[in-house]
Amino acid sequence: MTVEIDTVLDRRRLRRRLAVWRTLAIAAVVAALFAFGVSGDNLSSFGPKQIARVAIEGTITEDRQQLELLKRIADADNAAALLVFVNSPGGTTTGGEALFAALREVAKKKPVVAQFGTVAASAGYIVGLGTDHIVTRANTITGSVGVLIQWPEVSQALDKLGVKFNEIKSGDLKAVPSPFEPLSEEGAKVTQTMIDEGYRWFLGLVEQRRGIKAEQIPGLTRGRVFTGREAVALKLVDSIGGEEEAVEWLRSKRNIDKSLKVVDWKPQTTASLGFFSSIGAVAASFFNHTYVGQMLARDPSLSGLGLDGLISVWHPSEK
Repeated sequence: MTVEIDTVLDRRRLRRRLAVWRTLAIAAVVAALFAFGVSGDNLSSFGPKQIARVAIEGTITEDRQQLELLKRIADADNAAALLVFVNSPGGTTTGGEALFAALREVAKKKPVVAQFGTVAASAGYIVGLGTDHIVTRANTITGSVGVLIQWPEVSQALDKLGVKFNEIKSGDLKAVPSPFEPLSEEGAKVTQTMIDEGYRWFLGLVEQRRGIKAEQIPGLTRGRVFTGREAVALKLVDSIGGEEEAVEWLRSKRNIDKSLKVVDWKPQTTASLGFFSSIGAVAASFFNHTYVGQMLARDPSLSGLGLDGLISVWHPSEK
């Protein structure tokens, strides 16, 4: 009888311990999920009412994470406005187009202001056109309205080396322009038509968003750059200043609460994407330190990471 009582008591104690551990395990899972949700880049989306700040820097491409971030800001109830810091010489024309469209979607729900840094040219200027108001430094380099496509032509060098490049293609305009053959007259015409089409779109965007006539601005249609002071005088941008002036515009012209702080919003990184993504990042880091990785870093075109398609950039490569 005593043995049975002891057994029952042991089972009850075991059940209580299991219940405690279950509770602790559930609490740990909830805490981990909450920490994942508010850690790092996601913290701002859980914060109080604020002015969201997004940085568009370096070479502009069609970055899916950046576009998703802008959509998240558009839908976030705690983001009262968006401040876009632009410091970019440009990039792909489609990259600028995608950011422009995303910013106009944000602007349907809340005010958007741009602050130009050292340079905001070409596709970087397109980003500014996507906002409601542009503030620039007096000595910012901006403008460079235009489109280009560049490629090396190495056919003569290959001939001197005794290298023959063989090619079979479905049509004579396939893979034109090509670095392995001189550009034909018809190929040049087709390429120029493509450039002209992209340029008309860019120029039309400038005229529509800035309310100006491009031909009335000296050098604009020729792709020249302007200082911030020149750009203000020519109505390519709105005013001289920095972040403080951009925020003041939001407060005075769009009635944004003066007590709201400016908070950085960033795209999700591998740190917030889980364990396996982190392993992938470590593997990529290891590869980048190998000889092949370093060679590809010196010449991005070797890895296919160079800018493809139409380019809207002030200086497309660093010497």
